[in-house]
Amino acid sequence: MKVALVGGTGFVGTYLVDGLLGAGHEPIVLVRAGSESKLERAPECRTVTGDIGNDDALNELVQGADAAIYNVGILRESGDATFDRVQREAPCRFVAIAEAAGVKRFLLMSANGVVEDGVPYQRSKWQAEQCALSSDMSVTVFRPSVIFGDPRGRMEIGTQLFRDMVRPPIPAVDFFTMFGSLRGPVCMSPVHVKDVAEAFVSALQKPTTAGKVLELGGPAALTWGEMIRRVAAATDRRKLLLPMPIELMSIAALFLDWLPFFPVTRDQLTMLSQGNTAPPEALADLIGRPPVAFDQDSLAYLSRS
Repeated sequence: MKVALVGGTGFVGTYLVDGLLGAGHEPIVLVRAGSESKLERAPECRTVTGDIGNDDALNELVQGADAAIYNVGILRESGDATFDRVQREAPCRFVAIAEAAGVKRFLLMSANGVVEDGVPYQRSKWQAEQCALSSDMSVTVFRPSVIFGDPRGRMEIGTQLFRDMVRPPIPAVDFFTMFGSLRGPVCMSPVHVKDVAEAFVSALQKPTTAGKVLELGGPAALTWGEMIRRVAAATDRRKLLLPMPIELMSIAALFLDWLPFFPVTRDQLTMLSQGNTAPPEALADLIGRPPVAFDQDSLAYLSRS
């Protein structure tokens, strides 16, 4: 199967390329000029030079493709890279271009917890989902919880927790919420990047996933503190945890989140307070085995790097 891939050079994207090639598919990957080195398996792929704002490149990308994947997202806005442009406008244009070119299968990377009336990050993702699902293509939307795994020189949650929370010689912050229906510890269902990639590849061959929005979660819901402890154990360190109410952190973010070095934005704290757990059943069904746990063995890449 020829698969047009937007977002093949980032953290998850490199694993999607591996998964597609491993299953015998032919990836056609959009690569920005100057980023060719980020696609390590370029000789095994077809590449198209361009970016998500270039309709000519997107049209070339989908010519002759059987399926298409949109896998681009940002955590913070910067310049022209806004949530609306990257996570709503661009995927909606790509949906229209793919549909016009006769592409039959479309997979969209979304995020766990997106809602119509949420913060701009969530809202843009939700709008892209609606755009894709309303097309005439066979569409599957994936909503993974926080994704971890060897970052291959990029950034992901395990590396970020080590860099920002575990390595500094000060207590780590253990987030919790004081108010709301989810009052208590912040919880997530970390999901391994290889499992996510395998789920995408598996869905290409499963018509039963068409028209569905699938939440992808790891085998266990962990508190923020438990995740920090596991990262510390994987890097042979001990870490003191300092309980921190998200509401208090949000006050600081109100004044400081415009600074590039401030670790979180107000919207990120809002989403954190809502939790980010997802059941493991959909992922286990797609990959045919239990998902990989967020533990010392799967986090061994942290000590290697």
